[in-house]
Amino acid sequence: MKRLALTAVLFGSVAAVPALAADKAAVLDTYVTIAAAAYGDSAATAKRLQLAVDALIADPSPEALEAAKAAWKEARVPYQQTEVFRFGNPIVDDWEGKVNAWPLDEGLIDYVDSSYGESDENPLAALNVIANPKPVIAGKQVDATHITPELLEGTLQEAEGIETNVATGYHAIEFLLWGQDLHGTEAGAGERRWTDYAKGDACTNDNCDRRGEYLKAATDLLVSDLDWMEAQWAEGGAARANVLQDENAGITIILTGMGSLSYGEQAGERMRLGLMLNDPEEEHDCFSDNTYNSHFYDGIGIRNVYLGRYVGADGAVVSGPSLSEMVAETNPELDREMKSKLNATVNALLDIKIAAEAGFAYDQMLARGNAAGEALIMGGVNGLIDQTKTIERIVGALNVDKLEFEGSDSLDNPSAVFQ
Repeated sequence: MKRLALTAVLFGSVAAVPALAADKAAVLDTYVTIAAAAYGDSAATAKRLQLAVDALIADPSPEALEAAKAAWKEARVPYQQTEVFRFGNPIVDDWEGKVNAWPLDEGLIDYVDSSYGESDENPLAALNVIANPKPVIAGKQVDATHITPELLEGTLQEAEGIETNVATGYHAIEFLLWGQDLHGTEAGAGERRWTDYAKGDACTNDNCDRRGEYLKAATDLLVSDLDWMEAQWAEGGAARANVLQDENAGITIILTGMGSLSYGEQAGERMRLGLMLNDPEEEHDCFSDNTYNSHFYDGIGIRNVYLGRYVGADGAVVSGPSLSEMVAETNPELDREMKSKLNATVNALLDIKIAAEAGFAYDQMLARGNAAGEALIMGGVNGLIDQTKTIERIVGALNVDKLEFEGSDSLDNPSAVFQ
């Protein structure tokens, strides 16, 4: 992926910067404490999802499926607020693809509409491991008689080196709960029936026992992955230690995460690209039509880190010395600008959320010629781009090391998107 190079532009007197050195440790402590809390909430809500999935498999019903869907959506709220810890933290970057990779070729996992199938890019796009206990992968027969976390993680995830062979994480679970969304740019999410998990003759679309086995394996793996990441940010954890070991590098990590998520990842890959292609397959939560919530909570997560304040899933508040306070010591006007832009972006993302919850589906917003939808999405995109410009200025104001933010062809080289 292309990167947007940022060159530090200095504001004010550099001599004032050393006076902030004593504050950096406190700011970094707030940052790692928020990370631990957010990943802890992610693990806790995933465990509630696990209970709902177990209940669905044990006693399938319309109510059990709806409860599992609701638990999945609840689990997304804290997790999306952790995405700001990506990009600058190698431990998170190396791990993140296991839990939140998208888009995925869902035919690897289960049955799909007949219009979806093998492609030149991915010969496994219609593998359907749920229906195929002896699949051939990379020229070798694989024993998938029992669908286990180890099979998903060790054999199916990114099988044959193809990134869209996503077998684990939130979006694999999302597909298994909702099924494909075949509504295109009309309103409507996936419509998987609860009987896809039913017992005996009530089973629809065959292999209900194996479908339940896959859903349980994916959910159990998600829980163990989130437990592991929570531990990395706890006292003595490797991710925590990596941030705290060098104060200047730690501040760079914070800014890298904020800028990369704002610009290339969210404004570009998750929002602008889908709008350019008018393609609901580019939605982050495309099976559930929950994309508007994912966008919103990503924006909240960026603001959390700058303000040094996180509201947990139980309402508890984690707060402490913040990057905002550090910037304000050097350049109060720049801090006010950053806070204003963060709020403007969150409000633009909230506008999308409000519209979607009122019945204007994100799918519809992506449709070619839908001016109202384009205006809503571009409001978020423009807010994210605008706040990234102020993050650039903060890089200069704090005199931190030169750094790079993630870029996106959709923003940096739009013509390449259609090549």
